[in-house]
Amino acid sequence: MSALTSRDVLRPAPKGLKGWMQSKALALAPIFFGLLRRFKPVIKLGKNNYLTSRYDDVREVFATDPAFGVIYKPHLDVIMGDQPFFLGMADTVQYRHDTDAMRKVVRPDDLPKLAAQTEALAAQIVAKASGKIDVVDTLVRRVTFTMLGDYLGVPDPSGGDLRVWGTRLFEFQFVDQGNDPALRKEVDEIAPALRMHIQNEIARRRIDPGKDDVLSRCLALQAKGDAAYTDDFIRTSLMGFIVGGPPQPPMVVPQAMEQLLRRPKVLAEAQAAARADDDDRLARYVLEAMRFDPLAPGLPRVALTDWTLGKGTSHATTIPAGAQVLAAFASAMMDSRRVANPKLFNPDRPASDYMHFGFGLHECFGRHINRATLHLMLKPLLKQPNLRRAPGREGKLSKNGPFAARLVVTYG
Repeated sequence: MSALTSRDVLRPAPKGLKGWMQSKALALAPIFFGLLRRFKPVIKLGKNNYLTSRYDDVREVFATDPAFGVIYKPHLDVIMGDQPFFLGMADTVQYRHDTDAMRKVVRPDDLPKLAAQTEALAAQIVAKASGKIDVVDTLVRRVTFTMLGDYLGVPDPSGGDLRVWGTRLFEFQFVDQGNDPALRKEVDEIAPALRMHIQNEIARRRIDPGKDDVLSRCLALQAKGDAAYTDDFIRTSLMGFIVGGPPQPPMVVPQAMEQLLRRPKVLAEAQAAARADDDDRLARYVLEAMRFDPLAPGLPRVALTDWTLGKGTSHATTIPAGAQVLAAFASAMMDSRRVANPKLFNPDRPASDYMHFGFGLHECFGRHINRATLHLMLKPLLKQPNLRRAPGREGKLSKNGPFAARLVVTYG
């Protein structure tokens, strides 16, 4: 996989006043959420948008599928060429059918192999880096797209790069709420090109199945006459995994590393777990670090019917049908009503304190892969002696909007 930086993968960051306001908004979000949790847990923003910030209300939005649906379908239709993908579906027969079909080929017994592959690849990269490495691009992005591309059976396209294509489509699907025309122009080129690339791989692998991966398993079931595994279904599912999967770790894992670097004692404890090959303990440190700077502030939902959120409380609010609701899980994970001492870094928290991968019907399909691999992307780096920030600005995490852009550390 060729060397790329965030300048190659991400679109140029906003400059001037817009860029300054964006960075300030992200930096001040924890303070804003804290005020909302205390004084206005459910707030109306604009004409028909709401934000909910307390733990119980966020969980209620995620868990009440008959009242709160996902808003992903319009952008998914652009990406998938109007083929249905379960991320955009309600709890229907087709949703259950399609997710069950993919669970046959994305299996729990794959996790140990994926974990070993992740750690081995990260170790190779760290060893070759000669004591200085960018956590975002050189380490995490390269590990993630190599490991998941290999697992899914989707190689880099000729004349393109999955890191760029996947990240651009992720931005369109999950970040672009303003329908940016420049981004849409790129998507209108990338999406059909990726669909054609995967379709060509389907045709090639039907003739030469090759190694065991998700694509080969789908084609094997197709060959046995399983009607679920049409070419459209296989192509769309693989595209959905590429768009929703590998762009995430390069965002959140460097953010976790930044949180460890801010806490020298905690960093030393995480390094001790890595050096002892205590993967369960190390995973707890990374998961807890992610709580302080998760993947996104929240996830959007649309009210399918009039619904009173927080019924029986002093802040009960009726959300009208058609309104959009941002369920701020970043705020929920800092809510002292349900999360003990939320400002304290505590790797021994119960699993219920975390909402990193959503909750309910549309909890991240790849959450088990994330839990098995995210900490291992950092493990070989954490094993290194004298691990520290690089001098100057490059040693502090920089962001391009919601995307981690650069974090350079030195060691040895």
